[in-house]
Amino acid sequence: MRDVLDELMETWKAGETAGVATVVATFRSAPRPAGASMVVAPDASAYGSVSGGCVEGAVYELAQEVVGSGGPVLQRYGVSDDDAFAVGLTCGGILDVFVEPVSQDTFPELGEVAADIEAGQPVAVATVIAHPDASWVGRRAIVRPESFGGSLGSDRADAAIADDVRGLLAAGRTATLTYGPDGERRGEGMRVFVASYAPKPRMLVFGAIDFAAAVARQGAFLGYQVTVCDARPVFATAARFPDAHEVVVSWPHKYLQKQVEAGAIDERTVICVLTHDPKFDVPLLELALRLEPPHRPAFVGAMGSRRTHDDRLARLREAGAGEDAIARLSSPIGLDLGARTPEETAVSIAAEIIALQWGGRGDRLSARDGRIHHEAD
Repeated sequence: MRDVLDELMETWKAGETAGVATVVATFRSAPRPAGASMVVAPDASAYGSVSGGCVEGAVYELAQEVVGSGGPVLQRYGVSDDDAFAVGLTCGGILDVFVEPVSQDTFPELGEVAADIEAGQPVAVATVIAHPDASWVGRRAIVRPESFGGSLGSDRADAAIADDVRGLLAAGRTATLTYGPDGERRGEGMRVFVASYAPKPRMLVFGAIDFAAAVARQGAFLGYQVTVCDARPVFATAARFPDAHEVVVSWPHKYLQKQVEAGAIDERTVICVLTHDPKFDVPLLELALRLEPPHRPAFVGAMGSRRTHDDRLARLREAGAGEDAIARLSSPIGLDLGARTPEETAVSIAAEIIALQWGGRGDRLSARDGRIHHEAD
């Protein structure tokens, strides 16, 4: 919806109704990702795309029908019968498209959601797109990191999706989730499309070493926008870090300072310092640990042995770092998983980040009772 939000808001503010079609799931070689949208305005003009041209005509007509009937529809388009051309996607892909009427009556929260998106504030919209009880279809909840508004239809369903949607929102991911009719996690019948509107959280990996390549791979897998930074151009190359979104040659503390000044560091950012070289580590960590909200990172961790850790703390104190700042440092980085290889170590680092984000303790779930999911502190 982000790409067509301006056009949609024109109709919404005018008190009229638009037909909005959104890709909610894709299979095989579908041309557009989940979240791609088309808006059909009251004057019959169309904005956006759900398929890059394959089924636009059929979706356009369905959007107009939905505005007339007032009822949302979940429609599948793809190669599912004998005539590939008749179903639209000759490339072999399959799209699930949810088409709904959007107006101030059907989506009164849209103005606030649009304001959050414009301001870069994370917000997610969770919409029931399929349910055995047709009256549930189209119900939605607005989920923010610290609030939950609206309802899918029951307290149990709302409680179930609140955990999952906040997880998707934290990673900036859009997805369709499946539950039982009343939000049961082990069941089918209710499908909920979650559109997350948030920039991906950033992972800054300092130190262009083999461990950094594995950490960058884990970070990208978890949904982070990953940057690898090192002052040594011979090591900091895109070829060595294919999973990173960006590889930067710069002194680490200078790069971090510029990112702070640019407003590119926030309270979702995680920083992994893997160089274990004091001339790089100490200026970088001294800066990272004294940052204040809204630029204080969610996580600052540093790799090294116990001896390296003790030496690093002494140097940080000499550089003027206070005890409160030092207490925010995760060093040695990672959870105790017995990791030895770069890949295993990257898993232990990722596990610590996840545990701190959601309040986990790193215990074996089989040894614990009570809820599996935690609320973030």
